[in-house]
Amino acid sequence: MSDSAFDFKKFIDETKATILAPAEYFTAMPKEGGMAEPLIKAIIYSVIASLINFLWLGVIFTSFAGTMGGFFGGSVGILGIVMSIIGGILALFIGGVIVLVLSAICGGTTNYEASVRVTASLMALSPISAILGFTSYVNIWLGLIVSVAISLYGIFLLYQALTKSLGGKDGAAKIVSGILCLIPLLMIISTLMCYQGAKKFSNEMMKGMSTKDRKQAEKMMNDMLKKAMEEAKKQQK
Repeated sequence: MSDSAFDFKKFIDETKATILAPAEYFTAMPKEGGMAEPLIKAIIYSVIASLINFLWLGVIFTSFAGTMGGFFGGSVGILGIVMSIIGGILALFIGGVIVLVLSAICGGTTNYEASVRVTASLMALSPISAILGFTSYVNIWLGLIVSVAISLYGIFLLYQALTKSLGGKDGAAKIVSGILCLIPLLMIISTLMCYQGAKKFSNEMMKGMSTKDRKQAEKMMNDMLKKAMEEAKKQQK
């Protein structure tokens, strides 16, 4: 692909290769050719992820609030699509800087365009994360586990990119990847600890409450926990 043309078939093939055969893909990934290609890829991935989130949001709002809820969800979704494009562009170029720094730490190339291209490829996980977003509504713990699993696989893809595309040393890349893996793992551990603490505190507070008030308090606590987990997932992305 070049700045003058964008091959959608090749884009789909590259997306599949990134997810299913990362070692082979990042070994053969072009490291130059202009910024248009990675920019278009980042926008496409961001829009697809936003549309999927919009779909889940519309389903959830419609289920709980009827037609007006679906209309409200749609309004939020349209704004979300616009914001996702802007966010995707920012993530691409900021992510390029981060990948560049990590590559330098691992003794790899310090070419910014190559780092941006790696970042655009890594963004192929964002639609997958959006597709599996429904798990958070099925069960908050299932959603958290799925989110952490996607994050860990993203770090694995980054390791492949650092060693295969950017020429980083394998040992250094493993250390960097291992450190990055601690972030989602610490997140789930801290969430579990906070949940247990909040549950113990709420049990103490609910002593002597009526059954109705206790159920309302439990629902409020679960809603707060769900929102906290959703925010944690956003920070991971």
